[in-house]
Amino acid sequence: MSEQLLLVERRGSAAIVTFNRPTKQNALSGAVLDAIDATLADLDRQEDVRGIVLTGNDKVFSTGGDLKEALAIETLPEIRAWLDAFWRANRRIESIGKPVVAAINGFCLTGGLELALCCDIRVSGEGATFGVTSSRIGTVAGAGATQRLARLVGPEWTKELLFSGDFIDAQTALRIRLVSEVVAPERVVERAVERIEAYARRAPLSVAYSKFAVNNGLQMDLESALHYERQITSTLFLSDDKREGMAAFLEKRAPNFTGR
Repeated sequence: MSEQLLLVERRGSAAIVTFNRPTKQNALSGAVLDAIDATLADLDRQEDVRGIVLTGNDKVFSTGGDLKEALAIETLPEIRAWLDAFWRANRRIESIGKPVVAAINGFCLTGGLELALCCDIRVSGEGATFGVTSSRIGTVAGAGATQRLARLVGPEWTKELLFSGDFIDAQTALRIRLVSEVVAPERVVERAVERIEAYARRAPLSVAYSKFAVNNGLQMDLESALHYERQITSTLFLSDDKREGMAAFLEKRAPNFTGR
């Protein structure tokens, strides 16, 4: 973090994590990916942080993996180690118990898009551009695009993006449900923070376990996922927040959730 690869800013209940390699189009080097992993792990431990916004600048979210690093890779163990860094960062986004909202302006390409796919919500600026460029350089997207993208937008649009290497605009991304919302570019981070503030008014355990239920349940068959859901619900029924939430509802007052 001494190289300031990421900038971290607090705004209300949200922590805003900003990629800080503007001259490199926010390319994701191994060091950046490790910083994402470590930074989000630290923010997850901070009780007053209720959600995380992941963003770039007004011209680029991230154009993907650092090609200078990629060109230096010559052995199978090296490429596996490079992809493992992506895996750790992606997994951290998906596994922490707090919502992660991607606030996207400009180019969101390949590894940058794969990182955004791991976020719980994606808010796009009107001028944002999305794509997977692997077919242009003779590779296959290896940080989740062939799998997470297909689960999100379906196999046909995924194959179109992978085969063609062409870009789509924000309105197309909204239409195929790649993003949740399109707003004016200057409002992207603000809107992402607004979403975090809305989630922060709810029970922290409920939000966290809902995230776990969806993300983990997608990896199961339906019957196993429904069983997992029942286990989670049963666990939270014993929480202080459940008792407080139900009491507040009956007493017609705002709840005072503690995350316990």
